[in-house]
Amino acid sequence: MLFSLIENLERLDIVLASVSPRRFELLKQIGLEFKVIPSDFEEEIQHQSSIRDLVLHNARHKGLFVAEQNPKALVISADTVVAIDGQVLGKPENEDDAFRMLQLLSGKTHQVYTGVGLFLKEYEGLKLDTVCTNVTFRPLSEEEILAYINTGEPFDKAGAYGIQGQGALLVERIEGCYYNVVGFPLTKFFLMLKEFMKHYIIG
Repeated sequence: MLFSLIENLERLDIVLASVSPRRFELLKQIGLEFKVIPSDFEEEIQHQSSIRDLVLHNARHKGLFVAEQNPKALVISADTVVAIDGQVLGKPENEDDAFRMLQLLSGKTHQVYTGVGLFLKEYEGLKLDTVCTNVTFRPLSEEEILAYINTGEPFDKAGAYGIQGQGALLVERIEGCYYNVVGFPLTKFFLMLKEFMKHYIIG
């Protein structure tokens, strides 16, 4: 397993500060052993100076909330948003909102940003980084949008689609990390973790 290459990792409890089923599944897929402790931090949805700053802010505070309560654990946090022309698209409130979002994305390129955080409170350890993937939708007819909404898939997903499900049929191409669009950039996470753990000797 690749995680065996990371020094001292086996000495730590690992906590995912997220209840996202997609992040849970992705981390299990790569063989990481962890437990889930959700963060009570209420994430912001309006970006500050930039959308990168927004996802970094949310990832930082989600992780810090859980790290304060679990100082000896390695805490992983993340925040993912979908944006087009500087506008952040959250999870749709209803069918009309989902239709509006999908019509907005139709035939255009949008961005998926994820902020990733690593925390080791006992050692005052903190590392944050971001990933951005460009996603281009093919032009969608109203009939296709309504049919996709009727699958129920859009309603728990930012931007009203899931690339790992039937939403894959809406996507023409992507530039960047596919897993970032699903909800967690696995390669970036592994490289961050490998670098992060070099700085600590866990007794």
